[in-house]
Amino acid sequence: MEWIRRAGDVGAERVEQVERDPDAGGSVRSASSRHTLGGTVETEAAILWQPHTDWSVEPIELDPPKEGEVLVKLAASGMCHSDEHLVTGDLIAPLPIVGGHEGAGVVEEVGPGVTGLAPGDHVVFGFIAACGQCPPCATGHSNLCDTGAELMSGHQMDGTVRHHARGQDVATLLCLGTFAPYTVVNQASCVKILDDIPLDRACLVGCGVTTGWGSSVYAADVRPGDNVAVIGIGGIGASAVQGARLAGAETIFAIDPVELKRTLAPSFGATHVAASVDEAFALIEQETWGHMCDKVICAMGVGSGAMMESILGITAKRGRVVVTNIHPALESSVTMNLMFLTLLEKQVVGSIFGSANIRSDIPKLLKLYRDGQLDLDSMITNTYKLGDVNQGYQDMRDGKNIRGVLIYDS
Repeated sequence: MEWIRRAGDVGAERVEQVERDPDAGGSVRSASSRHTLGGTVETEAAILWQPHTDWSVEPIELDPPKEGEVLVKLAASGMCHSDEHLVTGDLIAPLPIVGGHEGAGVVEEVGPGVTGLAPGDHVVFGFIAACGQCPPCATGHSNLCDTGAELMSGHQMDGTVRHHARGQDVATLLCLGTFAPYTVVNQASCVKILDDIPLDRACLVGCGVTTGWGSSVYAADVRPGDNVAVIGIGGIGASAVQGARLAGAETIFAIDPVELKRTLAPSFGATHVAASVDEAFALIEQETWGHMCDKVICAMGVGSGAMMESILGITAKRGRVVVTNIHPALESSVTMNLMFLTLLEKQVVGSIFGSANIRSDIPKLLKLYRDGQLDLDSMITNTYKLGDVNQGYQDMRDGKNIRGVLIYDS
């Protein structure tokens, strides 16, 4: 891999990353970005044009940041399962769309009215923008910020877009679009972090890590001595296991059909593993002397309403089930005996972003990482170039990743 500087317009810098492909007679494949301060950015992005198709990596144009917005040069993007939900149709969003919502990078340019951020600042994107002024934000629930009503619209807060491809407007997932070396986002989505935090690790706390950790610590309210089950040990589930461990859980049952994930789960804090909820029932009953699990966190890739009866079966009296994973958008039926809720006081609650606060919890988790208490390194099982995004998601489908990360060369 090499970098070539080429002449551009006056006041512009063009840097091209070129890779010599020996299988193509030494021909050059180029991935370039071009930026004029205050002007258009020419870069590339992974775009989904239709459901059930591959991501298309192709050139895009970015408008400069407007009121309250910043242009960020990304260093890395996590490859979250939520982006896969766009491909499968389980998550509905306007198409075409630039994917990606776990991003970390460096502010390159700020628009009018931006406060608290300047060029050169290192930032992590919180996938739910937090305005700090609406009733949920004012009461400490910024994960439910009223700006969330705009997040799946794919446009900026003013109703317009900054991303364009093939001569048309392109939406961005959760108003972020981190499957690109550059993006324009609202300042409400940015959390400033210390410069010495590796950005390829920091990107994970923008969604999966905070969501999983918060699902245990906040939504489930895991207490010292609790018995906890985590169903699904991907990026969210592995973080939920770590959150339960840090909260003082006595036993942590990691449930996943993929052998690799069951093998890695003890390194994150799991004390027992099982391949399915049904298989886990006898194990949990034995290890807890029939008490079952005080807290159960659902972190599967795609949830199923038909599983709720079995999930409540591994839940203790007065136990709490936290539904963090996405269910298909059109799923409307759930199989569960509601007598469990009345007679045994079992609880089923939902959680978005782990019921966490981007302004306080993202810096907190990165401090835990610096102190060696939160393992982000082991969660990254593979890294990819942007052009390999489809291979990265195939690896996820094949159970080869806890979390894949796209790396953008500086």
